[in-house]
Amino acid sequence: MKMLVTSAFLRDPSRFAELEQQHGIQVVVPNKGDPTPPLMADVDAVYGQLTADDLANARQLRWVQSPSAGVEWMWRVPALADTDIVVTNMRGAHAATIAEHTFAMLLSHTRGLRAFEQLQRDHEWGRGELVLSAIKGLTMGIVGFGNIGRAIARRATGFEMRVLAVDAEAVPAGEGVEEVWPLSRLNDLCRESDVLAIAAPITPTSRGMIGQEQIRQLKRGAYILQMSRGGIVNEAALVDALEEGHLAGAGLDVTETEPLPVGDPLWTAPNLIVTPHTSASSALTTALHWSILSENVGRFMRGEALLNLVDKRRGW
Repeated sequence: MKMLVTSAFLRDPSRFAELEQQHGIQVVVPNKGDPTPPLMADVDAVYGQLTADDLANARQLRWVQSPSAGVEWMWRVPALADTDIVVTNMRGAHAATIAEHTFAMLLSHTRGLRAFEQLQRDHEWGRGELVLSAIKGLTMGIVGFGNIGRAIARRATGFEMRVLAVDAEAVPAGEGVEEVWPLSRLNDLCRESDVLAIAAPITPTSRGMIGQEQIRQLKRGAYILQMSRGGIVNEAALVDALEEGHLAGAGLDVTETEPLPVGDPLWTAPNLIVTPHTSASSALTTALHWSILSENVGRFMRGEALLNLVDKRRGW
């Protein structure tokens, strides 16, 4: 088996050497910037993303392992859906860390941590006009009730919050969630929510799904936390709601354009925390990532069903 690495992330030579030794495979890691289509002819598997040119040059490709949970790159390779090539993702590896990051953002807002940090730098003891709040008893609405949404829900119930969710699939509630509604009830979810956490994949359906209408449906003083992919929240509408005080705060780990351009209004929007797509970063995530990859390589070699199969037409 020959596996080509097209991912720019987690290119750990020692880990790839372990895969080769453990499973008896060949891993090809091109230099960054080198074109990959000329290397595709005799490749059995790809670890990373696939381009249309890669697919056009593939002769025996049977499997693509995405290095992330999101597989939005598939929308740029529509011909992939009509092939027998199997796509898998890293679903589940990132959930715990992203959920922790979600609450780090929320608690930073409700407990005034950024303001206290500034007071500490200024050697000032006191709270001034700062208003602190609790999250016990608040309603958290979760958009997307997959692994990440469920991990967020578990932590929300630990904080004694009421939890509701919407999902594109008819999935059972669980994890302390009161109800999981269909996407058609997104506005209902917004009306009920003090905190809206977004953990849905980016697809043609979800792009721009949280627009001005949905933001204005949220209770005054609510929070929005976008953790999955940029482009789901209308950023101009979000900035307006923050500037007008309709929202008490927001947190974005992902933005529609990354890196976020210099001068973008998000940089200076009031009560907004922006982190550079790092919510999944942790030693735990890395360990789970390599564990899934190794397990799937072994299954592929044995001809067994792979973990985390992706529906190529639906995009998750």
